[in-house]
Amino acid sequence: MPNFEATTRQEAGHVRVTLAGECDLAVRDELHAVLETAVRTAPLVIVDLGALDFLDSSGVHGLVAAHLEAQSRGGRVALLNPSGAVAAVLDITGVGTLLGSVSDGKTAGG
Repeated sequence: MPNFEATTRQEAGHVRVTLAGECDLAVRDELHAVLETAVRTAPLVIVDLGALDFLDSSGVHGLVAAHLEAQSRGGRVALLNPSGAVAAVLDITGVGTLLGSVSDGKTAGG
C-alpha cells in the first residue's frame, strides 16, 4: 500500500489540494484524478506540498498536466510549501518556476 494521501478542500476563491507522503508511479492515477477534479472546480488550484516527502517524474508530470489543463481553462495551478527533496526536484525540472508559488493562500506573481 503506497504511503500517499491527497486531500482537497474548497476555500475562498480556490481549491487547496494537500499532498502527503510519497508521490510516485504507484499513485499516478490518484494524483491525476485529484488534480483534474480540482482544476475543473476552481480557476486557482493551490497544491500544498508541505507534507510531501518524495516526488518522482510521474508526480512532476501530474503537476504539469494539471497546469496545462488549468491554463486551457484560463486558470492556474500554484505551489505552496515545497521543501527538501521535493523542492529540489521542482527546481531541477523547472516546474517550480513554471507553476509559481503562493504564500498564505495569496498568489505570488501572476
